[in-house]
Amino acid sequence: MSGRTTKMLRAVLSVLHCTGADRLAAPFTGCDGVIFMLHQVVPGARRGFEPNGILKVTPEFLDGVIRQVRDSGFEIVSLDDVKERLSAASKSQKPFAVFTLDDGYKDNRDFAYPVFKRHNAPFTIYVPTAYADGHGELWWLALEEALRRLSHVDIDGVARSYSLATDAEKNAAFHDIYWWLRKIPENRARGVVRDLAAKAGFEVSALCRELVMDWDEIRALAEDPLVTIAAHTINHFALAKLRPEDARREMIDSIARVAKELGKPVRHFSYPYGDEGSAGPREFEIARDLGIETAVTTRKGLIRMAHADAMTALPRLSLNGDYQDARYVKVLLSGLPFALRDGVKSVLRPLSGGLRSEAPLALKYPASASTR
Repeated sequence: MSGRTTKMLRAVLSVLHCTGADRLAAPFTGCDGVIFMLHQVVPGARRGFEPNGILKVTPEFLDGVIRQVRDSGFEIVSLDDVKERLSAASKSQKPFAVFTLDDGYKDNRDFAYPVFKRHNAPFTIYVPTAYADGHGELWWLALEEALRRLSHVDIDGVARSYSLATDAEKNAAFHDIYWWLRKIPENRARGVVRDLAAKAGFEVSALCRELVMDWDEIRALAEDPLVTIAAHTINHFALAKLRPEDARREMIDSIARVAKELGKPVRHFSYPYGDEGSAGPREFEIARDLGIETAVTTRKGLIRMAHADAMTALPRLSLNGDYQDARYVKVLLSGLPFALRDGVKSVLRPLSGGLRSEAPLALKYPASASTR
């Protein structure tokens, strides 16, 4: 997401808060639950060139959100409770909140876990098995590190050539290269990043070993009943870009491996990137076939009772570095931004000649800006 778009969305959220529109709308646009999405939880301010800073929040912000969520009348529950909470028998209960973290970073243990423990709040960590094995590729972080170290890069000959003399140039190059890599085949994209890392003097998988928990660390953390460990594929590939048999294998093998390492069944799954171009009906059906109880996307949205029929295509609400403000969280929890978005889309759909049949509720949410 561009800086201009981020500023515009912040402005919209600020207006909704300052006018009290979110408070007035909440009784009509509220939700039955919310699944929060996080990645890294680390102290300290964002650096000048840190495009992946969108994936980081501070422990203080997380602490404030937990307090805010409970003060707003939500009950923080485990993912294991979501299915029951969306049953008709649970309609009279207060709304629920679930906290999830993708990728299994060491900072989840070092900085997020103490916050959750202090509040007795359950949470889930989704683990790509290659990451826990120590040879996975955090390619988006490797791309950032390569651009930080290099003063110039050439990709595909003269087709993609970038000067990296300033932070502004590095940010522009990252944005352009990142979204190009997201569109091309997975193996080719990984190869491009490996080449850039080699030119910058480091190995991509070294970042994984530095930043992500290994199996021993994951098992130790999972001894606390507040912690649920779930699957996130083997290699963190965009499943929709793979052949059907390869996508299925990424899911099956990761679920089996996490279950073996933890010694307990795996009931939950997160689709890497999670946007519409990375996970869709095919992947949702595979998850259902595998008996997964919940599977989460990065589509932005809140949880409603209707999601009981789309348990393998659940939306999440991103807690990210661009929106670390309690006012924004309050407005988003009101449901008003999503109601406005869906209203605009319903008006524009006939104008764009949209004659396609309506997608299931959980499939309507657009891709999140933070879909690493």
